[in-house]
Amino acid sequence: MTSVADLVPSVGALRAALDDVGYLADEGIATALFCAVRLPQPLLLEGEPGVGKTEAAKALADVLDTPLIRLQCYEGIDAAEALYEWNFPRQMLAIKVAESAGSSVSEEDLFGREYLIGRPLLRAVEHPGPRPAVLLIDEIDRADDEFEAFLLELLGEGSVTIPELGTIRATHTPVVILTSNRTRDLHDALKRRCLYHWIDFPSTERTTAIIRRRVPGATESVASQVAAAVRRLRALDVQKVPGVAEAINWVRALELLGLPVLDEAAVAMTIGSVLKYREDLELALERGSVWVAGPA
Repeated sequence: MTSVADLVPSVGALRAALDDVGYLADEGIATALFCAVRLPQPLLLEGEPGVGKTEAAKALADVLDTPLIRLQCYEGIDAAEALYEWNFPRQMLAIKVAESAGSSVSEEDLFGREYLIGRPLLRAVEHPGPRPAVLLIDEIDRADDEFEAFLLELLGEGSVTIPELGTIRATHTPVVILTSNRTRDLHDALKRRCLYHWIDFPSTERTTAIIRRRVPGATESVASQVAAAVRRLRALDVQKVPGVAEAINWVRALELLGLPVLDEAAVAMTIGSVLKYREDLELALERGSVWVAGPA
C-alpha cells in the first residue's frame, strides 16, 4: 500500500504531482497543501471567485488517489445536510412491520446504524482508507456562525458526535480543505484550527499557462490575448471580478465558435463568457471592444 508520505514526500514532489494532474500550483499553494496533508491540519483557502480554490482540492484528491467528498455550503445549512439524518420512512416501516407481527421496536433499535443516512462530514470521517479522503467544505463563508461552531469538533479533533450513537473518531483523519470567497469574516475559533493561504490572481503569463493546460487546443496567442484582456477587465470597477475560470471559459467559447484571435468582433460576440452583470458589460463596452481585445 502506498502511503500519503510516499505519494507526497516533499513540497516539490507534490507540486510536480499536481502539475501531472493538470493543476499548475505555485510554491505557496503547494506548500500549504503539503502541510495540510502531512501534519495533518485543515487548510482554509481564501481568494476571489475563480482563482482555483476548489480545483486545488480536486487536484489533491487525484494526487492522493482518494475520494473527494464535497460539502457545498449555503445559508441555513445544518447537521441534516452536512453530517447525518435519520431515515424516517424506514423507521416508520419498521414500526408498522413490528406492529403487524404483534411486537414492538425499541428506541435503541430505531436509532441504530442501519437507519442512519450519512452526509459528507460523516462519510469523510468513516472513510475506510487506505488513505484519508479529501473533504472539501466549499464556500464556508456562505454558512452562518452556528454552522462554523458545529464544524469545530471535526476541524480540531477529527471526530463528529451523533447524540444517539456517541462520538465517532476517524481512523484516517480526512484532509480538510475549506474555501471562502470572503463575503464575510470567519470566526477566530475556526481560523485557529486551520492553516491559511490566500490565492491571488495569477500573473498574465501564469494565466496563459493555465489556460493552455485546461484548453489543450488553445494557441499560445489566443491564450495570452485572453489572459491580458481579463487582467485589463479586473482594473475596472466591476461587480464580479473575472478569475481564471472565466478566462478558461472565454477561450473555450472562442474555440467553439472557431474564432482564432480575440479581436473586436470576437469580444462583441463572447464577452458574456467573462462578465456576468449588465452593469459590468456596459462598463467594459464604454471602453470599447478594441480596448478589451488589446493591441493588435
